[in-house]
Amino acid sequence: MDSSFTLANPVSLIVGKDKESFTREDLIKVIEARAIERITFHYTGLDGKIKELKIPVANRYQAERILADGERADGSSLFKGMVDSAVSDVYVVPLYHSAFLNPFDAGSLDLMCRYVTPEGNLAPFALDTILTNASDLFRKNTGLDLYALGELEFFLLSDPGDNLYPAEKQRGYHSSAPFMKSGEIVNEMVRLITQLTGTVKYAHGEVGYVDSVRSDIPEIMGKRAEQLEIEFLPTPIVETGDNLVLSRWIIRNVARKHGCVATFTPKIEEGIAGTGLHVHMELRREGRNIMRGDDGELSPEARKAIGGLCHYADSLTAFGNTVSSAYLRLVPNQEAPTRICWSDRNRSAMIRVPLGWTKQDNLAKLLNPQQVEGFQDPQGRQTFELRSPDGSAILHLLLAGITMAAEYGLTHPEESQALADKLYVVGNIFKNRELLDKLPALPKSCVESAQVLMRKRDLYERNGIFPASVIEYVAKLLMAEKDENMNQTLMDLPADDRLHETRKIMHKDLHRH
Repeated sequence: MDSSFTLANPVSLIVGKDKESFTREDLIKVIEARAIERITFHYTGLDGKIKELKIPVANRYQAERILADGERADGSSLFKGMVDSAVSDVYVVPLYHSAFLNPFDAGSLDLMCRYVTPEGNLAPFALDTILTNASDLFRKNTGLDLYALGELEFFLLSDPGDNLYPAEKQRGYHSSAPFMKSGEIVNEMVRLITQLTGTVKYAHGEVGYVDSVRSDIPEIMGKRAEQLEIEFLPTPIVETGDNLVLSRWIIRNVARKHGCVATFTPKIEEGIAGTGLHVHMELRREGRNIMRGDDGELSPEARKAIGGLCHYADSLTAFGNTVSSAYLRLVPNQEAPTRICWSDRNRSAMIRVPLGWTKQDNLAKLLNPQQVEGFQDPQGRQTFELRSPDGSAILHLLLAGITMAAEYGLTHPEESQALADKLYVVGNIFKNRELLDKLPALPKSCVESAQVLMRKRDLYERNGIFPASVIEYVAKLLMAEKDENMNQTLMDLPADDRLHETRKIMHKDLHRH
């Protein structure tokens, strides 16, 4: 356990172990050392948000029992409309490696949990179970491990304050103080997420900025909105799901602490950058990244996985773009995809293969000739990035769908390789009308996404990974948006009316997931 770094996990520092080795006795040690008053269980509900159960600790026996066996919860309330109240009891059982000291409640030791049925199995309808089962299927059928990282984009809304050093519209990317206003708040978010998960790669300002939000919603009316991003390091994809859900919880709570509002909603203002949730993936064999071959080119395995994602792409919007405003973001020339294709370093494509330090390394030696000793990265860093999802994503289901897509590509090599060859593009597709017209389109509404999901439900229900009830729940959720004619309806309105109706659509789901 390396304890020399300030942002090390506080629980790890107390017990002298990495989190993967935590035992019940270690957690009891933390409770005693920090005079913990309560254990708080967290688990993800059907709405994709973290739930919690606060359990006071009066004695050692009580703490041991709760850590050993978990507690009961009402599954019919947590999964309303999916689990019948007549058979609603589930256990919530803690994951010891997830233990953290709650930064918003000094007397609490917190843990993420899994849902367990009365028979002692992971609850099949739980979102994290679906992701776990998809990951197990991927590993079994491919012999590989799928790692992922997310890019959490969000708007931080605050009172306008002074007018010094105003930010420029659509010029916020990687801005710094004094033009970036929320640096101290972002620092706190990054510090806490790093201490709790150890998985933050970096944070920066994003493109979007609004001086004063025009809205009928009191929560955000007149607020200054600054777009930000926190990007993560690759982790096993099941861990990625927990980390992203937990990080959204931290971001929202830090924002509230500072009198601000954090929203992951896909669109906040017309003409302002939307809020994506890009997902990077990498394939590993025995811990090593295999995204590139010995020749430095993209490996056959990587191309097959990309082909699988292209095959699943239109139905993945059902999990990655779940509110009407998502389809106000997916428009041409906004670095948000509308067509199914992939490319290298190309932000107009749905799947992008970014720079990955594969043909160049030790770059700092170019600028620092005094540096003699080199640096070897034994793992490799190449990824490929799915750019269609946004902040309305149901995270565990989206990642489970991505896992199923990658597995399909690797287990259907001829089909996926042919599709990858067909859908590879070069250059900005929005400037090549002939090419654009040849590429399959992503859905243009929640209703269309639901229809595609129902047509392709076998892709998700195969091997029993996605229960039928989950597919039907998501389709019903999407159909309830009734947005199949949204774009045409908005186009037919006078300019002022269109802008007002657009804002109503954008702001009605500030905190959906």
